[in-house]
Amino acid sequence: MRVRLQNFLQKYYEYLLIPLGFIIFIGIWHFLAGFYPAFILPGPGKVWTRMMEYWSKGLLLQHLVTTSFEAILGFVIGVVLALPFSYFLAHHPFFERCLAPYIVGLQAIPTVALAPLLVIWFGFGLTSKVLIATLVSFFPILTNGIMGFRNTDPRLAELMAIMGAKRTQVFVKLELPSALPVIFGGLKLGITFSVIGAVVGEFAGAGKGLGYLVNAARGSFDTPLIFVALIILALLGIAFYLLIAWMEYGLLPWRRHQN
Repeated sequence: MRVRLQNFLQKYYEYLLIPLGFIIFIGIWHFLAGFYPAFILPGPGKVWTRMMEYWSKGLLLQHLVTTSFEAILGFVIGVVLALPFSYFLAHHPFFERCLAPYIVGLQAIPTVALAPLLVIWFGFGLTSKVLIATLVSFFPILTNGIMGFRNTDPRLAELMAIMGAKRTQVFVKLELPSALPVIFGGLKLGITFSVIGAVVGEFAGAGKGLGYLVNAARGSFDTPLIFVALIILALLGIAFYLLIAWMEYGLLPWRRHQN
């Protein structure tokens, strides 16, 4: 019996860690909530009740869809802009050296400080939120794209050129497959950053969205509702990350054996 238990744990311990960690986290949270009033640290039960109230009214889904759309649209635009630009800079080091100070400078500006300015310029609507999500997702994708495209073995590129391969064939058959593992690392960062960017934009000014929900709950000291929004945001980021990981798993079959 003991040997069977050991074999079971050795085989499935990775799958047990996540639910076990979740149970421990909920237990600690419930324990600590007993020492504080609900407006400071509400217990899991109060947060769950508040979540069900908002979900039954359809309000939570409305805010979730708004933030998700802003984050996804900003991420897609960031990908479309960053990947071609990273390919260009990877093959033209001179331009990379010229633009590097500006890229680093823009990346160093806190999103929280930039968001109010974009809201002033583009209003409280969708545009400002998408722009912020695009900006925060653009840079990790750009950086990883440059590193990825530089992973190409120049000897293999020369060999393909000698064998008569066209430039597009070298890109499709060699450069892109070599760069994809690193690019997907940037995509995983970019998709989670885009959620942060959308929420920061909603903090600066919005009429709906999870960031707006946090602001509204803060104004009314509805701490359980703040926890609800934070939990949904965490789950949203995890879902987006897993989506990119699933795409990586499907598009890069050789990575399955490495992992």
